Amino acid sequence: MTDFWYRLSLRVLPGLAAGLLRLWFASCRLTTHGSEQIKATIAQNGRGIATFWHYSFLYNFYYLRRQPAAIMVSTSRDGEYIARLAIKLGHIPIRGSANKRGFRALREMLSQLQQGNNAGIVADGSQGPARKVQAGCILMASRSGQPIFPMAWAASHYIAFNSWDKTVIPLPFAKIVLHHGPALYVPPNLSHEAIEDYRLKLEETLNTLYHNAWQELGKRPHDQNLHPSSTHRNPASHHHP
Repeated sequence: MTDFWYRLSLRVLPGLAAGLLRLWFASCRLTTHGSEQIKATIAQNGRGIATFWHYSFLYNFYYLRRQPAAIMVSTSRDGEYIARLAIKLGHIPIRGSANKRGFRALREMLSQLQQGNNAGIVADGSQGPARKVQAGCILMASRSGQPIFPMAWAASHYIAFNSWDKTVIPLPFAKIVLHHGPALYVPPNLSHEAIEDYRLKLEETLNTLYHNAWQELGKRPHDQNLHPSSTHRNPASHHHP
């Protein structure tokens, strides 16, 4: 019976969630920084690898819906919901993580890039630690020759869940600030030391974008002083702007 309800929920919930998120996020006011540079690079290069922290993945699925991408999703049962949600928003889920199917998933992502598709990868993986870059995106960029496009966003009003990454969902009518970093090109045939250098460079870039976005809204980083399933609002007002 448990499997029956799981299969039924897989049929129903991702479609409902995709529809709700489209309406929900469309109500938000988005400001972007650096997007023109990214658009110019994609126009010249044809494709790229969007890279972001795990806390931000739900809004990024929506934000990137017009540039659909192959996106690596965990192989867990919960990951199946995320994979189907990604499909509903126009993306191509590739199942894998650092612990399961990692190298096979990387090959599938590289194949998608070779076919001319964009790729999207969570820089800190499916299990963390949070805001620490794993080497997968560096290897993908090195082997494909495609640039990494780092991005991070902050929201004026949001829900943060009690997960390892404090996953954030912007509340309706929130102001969202999204910062794009410059494209990062990774040379082929890197040594272990060079991979680590690029990994640290990307980590520093993503965290700089992350802090800049939250500071622009005058807010603390989302993962500081959070309580389980907490809702954060502007301390000066309990109303949406």
